[in-house]
Amino acid sequence: MKELMLGNKALARGLYEAGCGVVSSYPGTPSTEVTEEAAKYDEIYCEWAPNEKVAMEVAFGASLAGTRSFCGMKHVGLNVAADPLFTCSYTGVNAGMVICVADDAGMHSSQNEQDSRHHAIAAKVPMLEPSDSAEALEFAKKAYELSERFDTPVIIKMCTRIAHSQSVVETGERVMPEPKPYEKNIAKYVMMPGFAIRRHPIVEERTRKLTEYAENCEFNRVEMGGTALGIITSSTSYQYAKEVFGDGASILKLGMVNPLPVKLIKDFAAKVEKLVVIEELDPIIENHCRQLGLEVSGKDVLPVCGEFFPNMIAEKLGAEVPAYGTIGEPLPGRPPVMCAGCPHRGLFYTLSKNKCTVLGDIGCYTLGATAPLSAMEMTLCMGASVSAIHGFNKALGAESEKKTVAVIGDSTFMHSGMTGLANIAYNQSNSTVIILDNSITGMTGHQQNPTTGYNIKGDPAGKIDLESLCRAMGFNRVVVVDPYDLAACDKAVKEELAADEPSVIISRRPCALLKYVKHNPPYHVDPDKCIGCKSCMRLGCPAVSVKNGKAVIDATQCVGCGVCAQLCKFDALRA
Repeated sequence: MKELMLGNKALARGLYEAGCGVVSSYPGTPSTEVTEEAAKYDEIYCEWAPNEKVAMEVAFGASLAGTRSFCGMKHVGLNVAADPLFTCSYTGVNAGMVICVADDAGMHSSQNEQDSRHHAIAAKVPMLEPSDSAEALEFAKKAYELSERFDTPVIIKMCTRIAHSQSVVETGERVMPEPKPYEKNIAKYVMMPGFAIRRHPIVEERTRKLTEYAENCEFNRVEMGGTALGIITSSTSYQYAKEVFGDGASILKLGMVNPLPVKLIKDFAAKVEKLVVIEELDPIIENHCRQLGLEVSGKDVLPVCGEFFPNMIAEKLGAEVPAYGTIGEPLPGRPPVMCAGCPHRGLFYTLSKNKCTVLGDIGCYTLGATAPLSAMEMTLCMGASVSAIHGFNKALGAESEKKTVAVIGDSTFMHSGMTGLANIAYNQSNSTVIILDNSITGMTGHQQNPTTGYNIKGDPAGKIDLESLCRAMGFNRVVVVDPYDLAACDKAVKEELAADEPSVIISRRPCALLKYVKHNPPYHVDPDKCIGCKSCMRLGCPAVSVKNGKAVIDATQCVGCGVCAQLCKFDALRA
């Protein structure tokens, strides 16, 4: 049966057809939909883990027990899971274990655009890289065979364009593999130094065998065309190369990007006059070619930053630029902004008004750094706000303690904020941490997390009580506020900053976009009372604007939160 599928959905279908039994992931764009789609198959147990490290360890445990397993994450999530990754490369697997990592060249929704191929190389595990949805499905199935044949976890590298574009796939039936019973093997699975040192040579021998396999494997193929130009490429770059050059160039399309073949590349290079590597981000294939003594072009003409696209490749390599239609007038700028009625807006306004130094974290609330609120001064990685405020206050002492806060979302707090909070409690900095509890994982599209009380399927699940957790971690001062109440927010921020001990503020209000949230009628402006002072504009709410010197509220966007009305001294904004 043929079907048009997103790359992520196709990969999930591949997991299903391969007989995968356990899926554990942490949501992260552009990887999220793989697990959401896998959860639609009742035959697969699926869950959202608190973070990527936990997800990979769950997948490893399931593999150890004899069930094919999977974990998915975005590129920065693989950093979090690097600890188990590097060691389960040594232990190997029992049943097949597949890891999906989705890179984000162009940083559409990420804080960096690192190249995950480095992780595969450093961890010495094979990596497959599909170039469309059909390959995403097929590579997922083949990855389990590869995993079990070579006794290794296997990484499938997606990227934004493959994950979120559609192409035709042909679906098949679910095929369950022969059960793999768990057998006690201390020397293989207990990675204390005496055993681990014996596993390293096994990893090296496995890499040698995988390199031999890469020479003739089904993932790599040569498409001979014109021989004046030979292109070595993979993933979306393969699609762009085909679009620009067609049959005018010969292409070595690599679907297995670690380990890379040797003889296959040398033989291909010998058949063409000029050799070019087209790959996004780092010159990994290119450097491999240079190590083989080949004369090759690549990053000398193509950029090392950002996404590629056909026009750019054509221009850089001297080909005819494809002719595309235009959309007419340029589109107006659309700066990122928190949604109308976003519960974080009132809290960030309060922090901005009180001239607080705000150390931020990863989530949709990172938009608190943008104008007009401009209320965040640092964002590093998941959980860093809580750890960083401790270091910041230890460095500056009382000078910063009375005006500095950390903000972190509920899901991010569960991901990696708890250890930082434990550090504050244990090593005693007078720090104020604000947990922005919007009752969901908002930035990646409303996934459940351990604080919501529901699992990936929406069924009731264990629910962590943030207030009790913070008190159990040693915080005497834990206060909950409604961010729609500006006076309460102002009072809480001032009191906790003034306190002589560490404290936690929980800003609790469900995300305005959640389906179960019932909104109030939209506000409107009384033009007779509005003097055009623009106080309401200081919130940066997209539902509020000024026309002809008067405030205007867009009733189609306004959710009736009433925060803007609290700023109007003339009672011009009313429900």
